[in-house]
Amino acid sequence: MIYLDSAATSLHKPPQVARAVAEAISSLGNPARGAHGASLAADRTIYETRRLLAAFFGCPRAENVVFTSNATEALNVAICGLLGPGDRAVTTDLEHNSVLRPLYELQDRGLRLDFVPADARGRVDWADFERLLVPGVKAVICTHASNLTGYSLDLARVAALAHSRGALLIVDASQTAGLLPIHMEDMGIDLLCFTGHKGLMGPQGTGGLCLRPGLELRPFKRGGSGVHSFDRAQPREYPTRLEAGTLNAHGIAGLKAALDYINAVGRARLYAAEHSRTLRFYEGVLRIPGVRVYGDFSQPLRAGIVSLNIRDEDSAAVADALAVDFDIAVRAGAHCAPRMHRALGTEEQGAVRFSFSPFTTELEVDTAIEAVKTLAAE
Repeated sequence: MIYLDSAATSLHKPPQVARAVAEAISSLGNPARGAHGASLAADRTIYETRRLLAAFFGCPRAENVVFTSNATEALNVAICGLLGPGDRAVTTDLEHNSVLRPLYELQDRGLRLDFVPADARGRVDWADFERLLVPGVKAVICTHASNLTGYSLDLARVAALAHSRGALLIVDASQTAGLLPIHMEDMGIDLLCFTGHKGLMGPQGTGGLCLRPGLELRPFKRGGSGVHSFDRAQPREYPTRLEAGTLNAHGIAGLKAALDYINAVGRARLYAAEHSRTLRFYEGVLRIPGVRVYGDFSQPLRAGIVSLNIRDEDSAAVADALAVDFDIAVRAGAHCAPRMHRALGTEEQGAVRFSFSPFTTELEVDTAIEAVKTLAAE
């Protein structure tokens, strides 16, 4: 199988990730729930992974790295822990439902919500950001890169604009963490949400959020923490405040192995490999008669995604043909990005998304181009 669905999850991972998970299942106990060797080994693994993530994302304190099960949970923790009825927030048309649905639920309870629109190529106009970011906005919530087109936002520019209006910046880095450069302090990011199973190449069931020092979030869930057991309330200290219940120590061990691999090979080198495959595919399909490609590919930094349609064919039918006839795995449909499809005019048809990884080969890319040519000619 030619796997071109890395925006959904990284299938091809460094082999040490699987080994780390297998070893952890047989050796790690419950972190912060005992003083015996298995529990302490879990504590050490989790702390070291926090430290690696803090350094990787430019978060100044390891204790401000909070583990969750994925980016969706992290975004819910961030959005619901910061915003409430009567607050005002700004987001964009590029967003995934992991951002939209928590915001819509808060909007129904009295949050004032404004959207920076996307144009027909999925881009934003900075004048719209400036128009909507008025005094009184509490937070800007935005993706680093669209999961439909790969188009990326200049986070430092968003942060500077938000902070000039007294607003905070919450970033969804689901499609960029691990490959595009992210440094919270340098870029001015207040809250960074990430998943471990995409560009970070870790196991599913891992993710988290990084908070700048001094930021206060209401706990999203409450329960066992291993400390202050006689207190009625959830502990106030990070990361315990936001980590009720047993952590996925086995998955976190795999995430640590993935981070070690990325640091050893180099994030920039991995991004260069993915980006070259993305552009090779884009240039190969761009002028095929009957094929329409979505998005802006002029950016030097973008997610490894190319979405297209073939004439008026249903995107799911095209994806099925790619799987059955060519053994190529892609994703079709709405991609949990309804507002972006509305901007692109693909609400009914959806889109066929090809997404690449550093492990995608040129032969796989060329085979996919030929498959698109064949389907477009039929």
